[in-house]
Amino acid sequence: MEHHHHHHHETPPMTSLNRAFVIGIVINLLYVVIELGAGFMYNSLSLISDAGHNLSDVAALGLSLLAFRLVKVKATDKFTYGYRKSTILVSLINSVVLFIVIGGIISESIARLHHPVVVQGEPVSIVAGIGIIINAVSAMLFFRNKEHDLNVKGAYLHLMSDAAVSLGVVISGVLMVMFHVYWLDMVMSLLIVVVIFYSTWKLFRDSLSLTLDGVPNGVNITNVIDIMKSIDGVTNVHHVHVWAMSTTQNALTAHVVIRCTTLEQQAQLKHIIKEKLADENVHHATLEFETEEEQCKDTLRE
Repeated sequence: MEHHHHHHHETPPMTSLNRAFVIGIVINLLYVVIELGAGFMYNSLSLISDAGHNLSDVAALGLSLLAFRLVKVKATDKFTYGYRKSTILVSLINSVVLFIVIGGIISESIARLHHPVVVQGEPVSIVAGIGIIINAVSAMLFFRNKEHDLNVKGAYLHLMSDAAVSLGVVISGVLMVMFHVYWLDMVMSLLIVVVIFYSTWKLFRDSLSLTLDGVPNGVNITNVIDIMKSIDGVTNVHHVHVWAMSTTQNALTAHVVIRCTTLEQQAQLKHIIKEKLADENVHHATLEFETEEEQCKDTLRE
């Protein structure tokens, strides 16, 4: 006996997120053009590399927007869940892109250690200062929903990391003007790498876990099982599986051993169980009821 039920708790509003992604892509793409032009004009490798970092954000935002559009595509006979899981794949790709960016910053820092480059600090600081504002404003578009969705969190981290990089470029530009200590640019870059790596590692770990159908962070499977067992009428629970259908929706399947036998009692019990599961961040539950006499012997989880 199976039943499908949907709950949607705290999922980000699709319209506002689409608008946030579009705005973020447009203003960051414009800034990349400005920063790249300024980098060549003032012979600043830091501005050129930072423009590359910003360009990776534009690509990440584009991928994220594509993923959110795919979520709205209806399920088919071949893809019965639709394309919801594309949001998890994109969050994984975003974290990998950030690791590549980290590698690029480290490589650039090492190169500058061996071959210091003299640049004009004033224009570099001004352009990078504009970058802080643009990236911070873009990041704020995603701040409200960043804890509800890995994909949105990835976009937020990309933009905040760019703001941090731009801040580093501003500080190094000012210090270069004042003290002509060009090696500070390399030190600042490495400090920024540490900050970016810390946040990126968690995003990578979480998205990889969801890609492998690991239990989502917002779900404690032990609590879920204990809550189901504590419901009056339930004597046991096994074959419990929890996974992420997307970065915002979690699913569960379980075999539930029950005492009640009438269809009305079973329907009422299912409703109670699903309401309890919704409170535990499980949005889609498929339950198979068994009596104590007929319960299956092959239990994967007691």
